[in-house]
Amino acid sequence: MSFAAVILAAGKGTRMKSALPKVLHPLLGRPLIEYAARAAVEAGAERVVVVVGHGAEDVKEALAPLGVATALQEEQLGTAHALASAREALAAWKGPVVVTMGDAPLVSAETLRGLAASLPEGGGMAMLTFEPADPAQYGRVVRDGRGNVERVVEYKDAAPAERSLREVNAGIYAFDANVWDFLREVDRDNAAGEYYLPSLIGVYQKHGLAVKAFQAIDPAELLAVNDRAQLAEVEGALLGRLRRRWMQAGVRMIIPETIYLEPSVELAPDVVLEPGVMLKGQTRLGQGVSVGAYSVISDSELAAGAEVRPHSVLAGARLEPGAVAGPFARLRPGALLEKGAFVGNFVEVKNSRLGPGVKAGHLAYLGDAEVGAGSNVGAGTITANYDGAKKHPTIIGPGSFIGSNSVLIAPVRVGKNATVAAGSAINQDVPQGALAIARGRQRNVAGWAERRARKTQTSEKGNTIEEENES
Repeated sequence: MSFAAVILAAGKGTRMKSALPKVLHPLLGRPLIEYAARAAVEAGAERVVVVVGHGAEDVKEALAPLGVATALQEEQLGTAHALASAREALAAWKGPVVVTMGDAPLVSAETLRGLAASLPEGGGMAMLTFEPADPAQYGRVVRDGRGNVERVVEYKDAAPAERSLREVNAGIYAFDANVWDFLREVDRDNAAGEYYLPSLIGVYQKHGLAVKAFQAIDPAELLAVNDRAQLAEVEGALLGRLRRRWMQAGVRMIIPETIYLEPSVELAPDVVLEPGVMLKGQTRLGQGVSVGAYSVISDSELAAGAEVRPHSVLAGARLEPGAVAGPFARLRPGALLEKGAFVGNFVEVKNSRLGPGVKAGHLAYLGDAEVGAGSNVGAGTITANYDGAKKHPTIIGPGSFIGSNSVLIAPVRVGKNATVAAGSAINQDVPQGALAIARGRQRNVAGWAERRARKTQTSEKGNTIEEENES
């Protein structure tokens, strides 16, 4: 069914206790409002308009990548007033309109489509309803003998029989094209002095048009966010969906409730995630990838069979098949481990390519470097890539051996099959097959320990005599 969508997102959200507009609070790596906008687009809405108010410019900026339109509600005078604020943005639209909320991120595209499809054929409106486990103080939906909505009764005004009803109003609606004219008939004769969307029920009925109810299958979809506790509740529900989806697709999660992942993450079958793993952004894990406990991976791509060992942090990195990082490795943007490369404990790699079979087992920093196939980088090695003004490259040829505690002062090139002696500070190119030694020559001083002991004794005696004289 062809329809437009209006998303109401103008409220300040003062219960969030934050300077950030409520709909911009992050939920699994995305602003809250993005979920409602994506659901509307996925539901097939031909036009999507987000009504903004508090923090309007920031909200518009967050929505820009989705290509949706915005409308400004300068004064917050209720939900019906918010819908009226979208009229100009939809001036050319003559069809049905679905109205949803920017703080209800779990409402699915399927539910929005179903609500739109439930509009009465001869004209009218439809409202989304649900049956919570505890209806508590919700307004009850009273239906007539034909199953249409007769009225919505607030709990405090409901008779005992009405309070026993479990179906409640979700605050999400579909209207036919009459809605723009009917909004003029909504008054604000209420304690808050605001214009409310439920008032349209009576307006439509006054014009002889039916009001239908479309009941949500999963009440959890209607969880809304009004404070940080509810944000955490919604995040838990969304995480549960994501975990279940990927486990059903063949991913193994050890203690699933400890795994954090975002909707943008893609996982292949036979991926194994140990407890405490966090997967963020545009991360892609190929078949059979394993990620060790408490590792954090963002915007990274791991090919089939790659392995990340516990407590590693990857951001903007790529691992080819059979590459291994960790434990306690850090791979920064531009890090590439080619097939079978290995970086271990406390190795940091930034904007560097490690060729097939390269090994850097522990305590090394490789920045702006290219390390050829089969090379070995010893413990304590660093590429000194920054001279205080510019970054410079280090090139290490295939088959090279870099001894422990070496410094390669860029720009510098180590030739194929060359060796750098441990403890060297290399600031000149090393030819192919050469041994480079750049350290002070060792000198052994015979009898030094004995002379040192005598000197210490003499010094101690001298101090004692001085102390006695002073006393």
